[in-house]
Amino acid sequence: MTPDGLRQGVARSHGLVHVRGMFQSWPMTDTSLTPTIDALMPGQVLARGVCRHLSAHGFATLEEFTPDRGKRLDVMALGPKGELWVIECKSSRADFTSDSKWTGYLDWGDRYFWAVDEAFPTDLLPPDTGLIIADGYDAEILRMGPEAKLAGARRKAVTQRFARIAAQRLQMLRDPGAVL
Repeated sequence: MTPDGLRQGVARSHGLVHVRGMFQSWPMTDTSLTPTIDALMPGQVLARGVCRHLSAHGFATLEEFTPDRGKRLDVMALGPKGELWVIECKSSRADFTSDSKWTGYLDWGDRYFWAVDEAFPTDLLPPDTGLIIADGYDAEILRMGPEAKLAGARRKAVTQRFARIAAQRLQMLRDPGAVL
């Protein structure tokens, strides 16, 4: 169904507009908006592999998630049981050593992970954090981050923000000209 064809699926009933099957009938398969892996920055390549891996295990993921002003998480993952994982992607030694903000991200998830490629010197990474080895196509969790459950109020706020940002990003894909 095309945007023009949407008019055929709209029916008026008691003053309300019902759109039958709009989202099932008009799939978002336009890959022209999706950059090729060659167009991604190294950290984005790692994030892509991490998101693919976690999605295969029932997680919903958002890249470049901002839980609060001044904080930008490379990947935030919402698990099937409501768990929240923070994943920071590091593409090089210099990328890791120049990042002093990461400890401020620990308070935003139940577990914290580093995602690096197989050539990264993992001995640089703090041993009390999780470790994921990734490439642009998949990832593997080598070390689980220790669990530090979020307080209920923080969990609710982060989960609601996750849902809101995910819905807004979906809307922007569906209607790039929409004002959000």
